[in-house]
Amino acid sequence: MLLKSSRLAAAGALALALSTTALVPLVPSSQALAQSAPATALALPRPVGPDFADLAARVAPSVVRISITGHTEGPTPAELPPELRGTPFERFFRQFPQGGQPRRIVGQGSGFIIDPAGYIATNNHVVGEADTVKVELADGRELPARVVGTDPKTDLALIKVEAGSPLPAVSFGDSDKLRVGEWVLAMGNPFGLGGSVTAGIVSARGRQIGAGPYDDFIQTDASINPGNSGGPLFNAAGEVVGVNSAIYSPSGGNVGIGFAVPSALAQNVIAQLKEHGRVERGWLGVSLQRLDPQLAEAMNLRDARGTLVAAVEPDSPAAKAGVQPGDVITGVNGRIAALPRDLAEAVAELRPGSTATLAVLRNGEARELRVDIGQVPDAREARARERGENGQASLGLALAPARDGQGVVVAAVRPDSIAANQGLQPGDVILRAGDRQVRAPRDLQEAVSAARRDNRPAIALQIEREGGRAFVALPLKG
Repeated sequence: MLLKSSRLAAAGALALALSTTALVPLVPSSQALAQSAPATALALPRPVGPDFADLAARVAPSVVRISITGHTEGPTPAELPPELRGTPFERFFRQFPQGGQPRRIVGQGSGFIIDPAGYIATNNHVVGEADTVKVELADGRELPARVVGTDPKTDLALIKVEAGSPLPAVSFGDSDKLRVGEWVLAMGNPFGLGGSVTAGIVSARGRQIGAGPYDDFIQTDASINPGNSGGPLFNAAGEVVGVNSAIYSPSGGNVGIGFAVPSALAQNVIAQLKEHGRVERGWLGVSLQRLDPQLAEAMNLRDARGTLVAAVEPDSPAAKAGVQPGDVITGVNGRIAALPRDLAEAVAELRPGSTATLAVLRNGEARELRVDIGQVPDAREARARERGENGQASLGLALAPARDGQGVVVAAVRPDSIAANQGLQPGDVILRAGDRQVRAPRDLQEAVSAARRDNRPAIALQIEREGGRAFVALPLKG
């Protein structure tokens, strides 16, 4: 028994010695020191990993802080859902009035100098609704800025300052060459703290998040937070490959999912804003849907590549070129259009008035159609039309052509609008307006304009909902 206890005690002492040795370094004897390797062998190697210090120092002078003032009749930022703060959706949330008096708002964002003359790229949701814009340069100077142009569809904007001397500018890189896993650097003004740098990798490309018709975002885990909007996303060469625009966050802070507009898209938009103050996009006048394998089989197609034409707007460029519902467009001017997004982007890049060749499959047979590209109505004209004639309030409807060409589909109804108060809902189909048959959104617009010119208090709309039809009187006053 004594032997057993001694053995246990010895084992315990050994275990304690091993644990202690592992945690506390022993003092070496002089003999051990003599036999040890030279001191240089004990130096810890520098941790392996990227070093962005030189890159950050080189590009930081081109990144600016943007402050804005404005007003809104919508909710205050504190009332916004956290996941919307600092994203493109915040602007749309503010567009739905909640009553009460207009409030003065202030905001902050980021931007980057693209031209020594003082041109600065940023997001539309940073400056698009601003009354005043100020820019703080990296050297501490604060300058007033004017908005050169904005493009809500891509959430991009261009502003300009007068600095009195050339400013340090950065150049765009090719986002099409980005690879998933590649290192990127995000710079900007998160939470109004001032110039900050974060690093991460490209998590994905071609992300669609429902922010607009040309969604094609770069996803990155480089920390992007509210205030980073409009700042640059750099590659390892110091080229701008994206414009930081949105985050996904249940809490309002970074969770490793940020989105940037790719430079391949931003560069063209910014160049047009600089030259024209607006973006001119090509227009076909078609409603598109993705062609899935089941549809492809039903249409006797060999594969599901291409974009299915769901509807063609009357008198549109597509209609005049002979495009029909059921056609499958596979390319534009030799550029493959495997998805609706591919076709939308390809057409948008074409200059209005130019002629393009569409590769089309109709009843399984390939053909080519020549189309004269139209122009999307100017955004400022669209906003004026939304107010109606003589400053009349908008009906609060977003419309899309119906698939069968009969009527228009209500895509969205603005809360507290005239349409919402009369019970219209997304998915309703408007068949008639007054004495006119409605085949396209323009028909409804013309009918409402005619009724207002005649000083009529309301217009009767024939609505189809879930197979049933009824008339609704829509007030036109207010």
